[in-house]
Amino acid sequence: MADEIQKIVTGLPDLKDVTGVRAVAEGRVAQGDAAFAADLGIALARTYGTGGQVWQYRSVFDLLLRLLSTTAGPGNVTEALRMISSDEVTSRKLDRYTASLLASSHEAADLAAAFTGRTSEELRACLVHELVLRGVDVQDTPGITGWATSPHWSHHPLRWLPLALSDLEGTAVLPSHSIRGSSHSLPYGRPKSGELAVIADARVPSAEETTTQAAATAMAKAVANWAEESNGRIEARVFGLAEPLDAESVPTALLTLGLECLHEAGRTTPPSVAVLPPAQAWEVLFAAAATGGAYNSGSYGAYGRLAAWRSLAALAGSPEGSTSAEAEAQVLDCAWYGFGTDTQWFDQVAWDIGLAALSPGRRRLAVLAATDTD
Repeated sequence: MADEIQKIVTGLPDLKDVTGVRAVAEGRVAQGDAAFAADLGIALARTYGTGGQVWQYRSVFDLLLRLLSTTAGPGNVTEALRMISSDEVTSRKLDRYTASLLASSHEAADLAAAFTGRTSEELRACLVHELVLRGVDVQDTPGITGWATSPHWSHHPLRWLPLALSDLEGTAVLPSHSIRGSSHSLPYGRPKSGELAVIADARVPSAEETTTQAAATAMAKAVANWAEESNGRIEARVFGLAEPLDAESVPTALLTLGLECLHEAGRTTPPSVAVLPPAQAWEVLFAAAATGGAYNSGSYGAYGRLAAWRSLAALAGSPEGSTSAEAEAQVLDCAWYGFGTDTQWFDQVAWDIGLAALSPGRRRLAVLAATDTD
């Protein structure tokens, strides 16, 4: 086996395509030899490095990781974990990716192997929340509960999240993974129903912008990857209102705030503004964070969940340092709106988001808009 692996590793850069290597690896795993795929992945990483520029390496390594992580059977889980946990491979980004692959394809009982041995704490933390997103009771799953409820990872950023889904999280857009690739839906675009009209003579109180850099960064957390890793634009702003704003006047108020995303909106077609359930706002933010924009793959489920909550909490005005329960209560007390328009600010391709949150006292209006294009 070592000779065959060395031959593949040595000849990889000269290949015009990797179909033959794919066939060999899939054949070995189908015959129950998952160790071959893991050994090949480790050997490739040792030779080319996890950040290697050889496209053949990147393609084959991803194939091997997908093959082991999405093929049923505890033996495949064990070998996927051995490959991803080797000294040659260790990478926080790969840990997040692997956790998504494993959680989407295996029973929780088979994944208990991740919570023993050399598996990194990062992969374990991500796997816990990937399972939570899929409705698994990690606090009552043998082999997982001991680690998930232990205090030793209390300072990990993901520990802020609850170990069970809230009512707001029932509509998470989760990817479907297979050996050949991944797919997911995009819950973006203009509101489809429940629209509110722009009222020409609506009484709109004066507004003063109160945006701070910290608030803008927090509100944009879920879509930050669109701007950092793709072609995205973001507008995140907060306004204090001189008087309480009536719900039916929100569409008109949005047009008076000087928002870049709504510049010249309404000249031909009025913007679409609709009341949203808080769960739908969370769904949109989670999809943006977890699956990414036009040219990137996002943060995957665990960190996507965290980013969605950070954005949602900041839009709702939840104080920094709030617990997840406190943030959720604040979110539920707000009135939520989705908006869309045909202004040139939005790319109008597939990745357009417009959200607004009106505080319980109706004196604070927070707005988040984002767009991306390929």
